[in-house]
Amino acid sequence: MKRRDIISITGDLASGQSTIARMLSEDLNYTLYRNGAYCRELAIERGMSITEFGEYIENHPELDKQIEKSAAEFASSHNNVVIDAKMGWYAVPDSFKVYLKVNIDIAAQRAFADPNRKRSENLPTLESQKADMIKRANNDLNRYFNLYGVKRNDMSNYDLVVNTDNLTIEEVFKKVKEEYEKWKEDM
Repeated sequence: MKRRDIISITGDLASGQSTIARMLSEDLNYTLYRNGAYCRELAIERGMSITEFGEYIENHPELDKQIEKSAAEFASSHNNVVIDAKMGWYAVPDSFKVYLKVNIDIAAQRAFADPNRKRSENLPTLESQKADMIKRANNDLNRYFNLYGVKRNDMSNYDLVVNTDNLTIEEVFKKVKEEYEKWKEDM
């Protein structure tokens, strides 16, 4: 399989996935493709939270497949791309596949404090944020396994796994970029 200049970023909820994807896109002058933003907009259009939308697409697998297929279609006709998508690594297997990990307590604190999430996950307490994130992550893992037969949380799927618990966003960015450059040299 021929590798191309495509980075796919996935990770735990509130791990920094979207921020790192944006930073890489800007720094490398790559096009940014975001499945998550598309999903959030579809949820808002339907008057649903992002968790409710995830449950909704469990019963509408054609919608889930359409969402994931869009990343593969975009990558097939573009190079120099950063894909910010939960299943981007699966949709574009010849990409540099990155997984960002974070402890659920830290993730819940990050998500609860993030004003950008309020449109699609406006939860009243930190505890409810954490419970919602656990539910959403488990639903997603089950859905991906049932639809695609893959375990997204199997770290052997990725070229790089970074735990973001105790790193600044700049440190995570630097690590991902350095490892991507090494990966490209090995092409």
